[in-house]
Amino acid sequence: MELSDDALVLVAIMPKPRDMDIARLLGWYRIPLKSAPKILHPDVIAFYQTSSFPKGHKSQIECYSEVAGVELTTRAELFRDEPDHPRAHEEYFKIQLRSIENLPHSILADEWKRFTFFYTTGSRLYSAESIRGLAMNARERGDVWRVLREREEVYGRTPGMAVEDLPEVLPQDLLFLLGNLSLSGLELGTENSA
Repeated sequence: MELSDDALVLVAIMPKPRDMDIARLLGWYRIPLKSAPKILHPDVIAFYQTSSFPKGHKSQIECYSEVAGVELTTRAELFRDEPDHPRAHEEYFKIQLRSIENLPHSILADEWKRFTFFYTTGSRLYSAESIRGLAMNARERGDVWRVLREREEVYGRTPGMAVEDLPEVLPQDLLFLLGNLSLSGLELGTENSA
């Protein structure tokens, strides 16, 4: 898959190797509704592999996938063999994926190892050497926000999200509404046992 410079990329946590196996073999990735970005219309998802991955593969982004679709479901529907899981009835986004592709080079976390989700662009994904290199400037964030609002108008609101009630945002609100776009000094928790 050829990734365009202006592709809208959601950087998402890949908590465990098992989750990567699900993405590769079954073609989907899950995001808990309660921690998902407020608008979820990416072209691509890039997977940040946590410290639970083996040495040489942890705390970095090695691969991405084009998004084929998004649906709202429950954890019980995703994992039918785990009906008694404590979060079995919680809502999750099931992101349908096309093939998993490797980046030309890994994007290392350096000191940035904890965040939730954030948007970036295809050009930054291909050129960044570290997670910090994925952070966008103010103009790029404004462009991403406009694209997301346009997609919301075309595709409708993200299932389970009441984004039609959002006010026109101020710049300081932008980070919260889109996910954590900027990594400058923020240390945010990950969804470790989703």
